[in-house]
Amino acid sequence: MHPYFHPLFVEFLVYFNDNQDYFEGHEVLEEYWKSIPRYSKSHPLTAYILLSTGMYHWRRGNLDGASRTISKALHRFTTLPPVYDEYKNIVDFDQLISDVTIAKSEISNEQPFGIFEIKIESQELKEAINRTKQNLDLLVSGSDDVIHKHMLRDRSDILKLRDEKKKSGR
Repeated sequence: MHPYFHPLFVEFLVYFNDNQDYFEGHEVLEEYWKSIPRYSKSHPLTAYILLSTGMYHWRRGNLDGASRTISKALHRFTTLPPVYDEYKNIVDFDQLISDVTIAKSEISNEQPFGIFEIKIESQELKEAINRTKQNLDLLVSGSDDVIHKHMLRDRSDILKLRDEKKKSGR
């Protein structure tokens, strides 16, 4: 299966395009990326993870965080090794690069948050997105539940793990 047709990538696209739940998109895509044997930061999925993170920061007004992560995403998108050229025909890659470049510029110029969609070229992927959308309980775009998601979720497991790492000196 091509990585862009994996159910978690399809979910990411729904979260990114439909309700701009960038935090949730980041979460599902990171889960997918970490499930890949010998996953590395050079994999194209990391560019999408960074893009989603950057959009989340931008919308919340964290321009420094947004600038750093959007810049990294743009760099990864524009330096993909040729082995990943096939990835460029499933989404409108030229439009994606243009949109990320514009977002980077707007963030640098301290412009208000702006939404863009990842344009899909593949009819098969469009159909998978529509099927997936029907099975997700999407939050309302622009709601506090979406905008401040990382602050509103139960973080006890993360805090516990962080505390354990501190105690063990890792």
